[in-house]
Amino acid sequence: MERILVSACLLGRPVRYDGTGKRSNHRMFERWRAEGRLVPVCPEVHGGLPVPRPPAEIRGGLGGDVLDGRARVVTRGGEDVTTYFLEGARQALEQARANGVRMAILKESSPSCGVGRIYDGTFSGAAVPGEGVTTALLERHGIAVFAEDAIDAAAAHLAELEA
Repeated sequence: MERILVSACLLGRPVRYDGTGKRSNHRMFERWRAEGRLVPVCPEVHGGLPVPRPPAEIRGGLGGDVLDGRARVVTRGGEDVTTYFLEGARQALEQARANGVRMAILKESSPSCGVGRIYDGTFSGAAVPGEGVTTALLERHGIAVFAEDAIDAAAAHLAELEA
């Protein structure tokens, strides 16, 4: 049985920057939860950040740029929290490897978990196409990553993996 790495906030765990969760009630997500497929991870918490914590955004690029040292993750107040995000991404990859994970479903827009979009680093609410730090690292290691609004595509990918 394939396991799926999943953002812990999508399971309703209150680990987001503001101390809330963002539980997904998609029928497939609920089925996978019941089957014991989901491996929860919160890269930001695993990287050492508290709950709640100041919001953070990637400044100067996307998640891959952070991995390559060309961009930083900063809070609204200007604190550089890049090392926490890098450690959290490494922890998520370790969890994936330890559980034989080949796919993940992560929280869109997050500087860690964003899949197709992240905020632009200005704290203005503007988003740009791109991925978060954890998504970039997982994808570099061959793990397919889907946003929580692409669970149907994730289900199709899971069926291919298990075929």
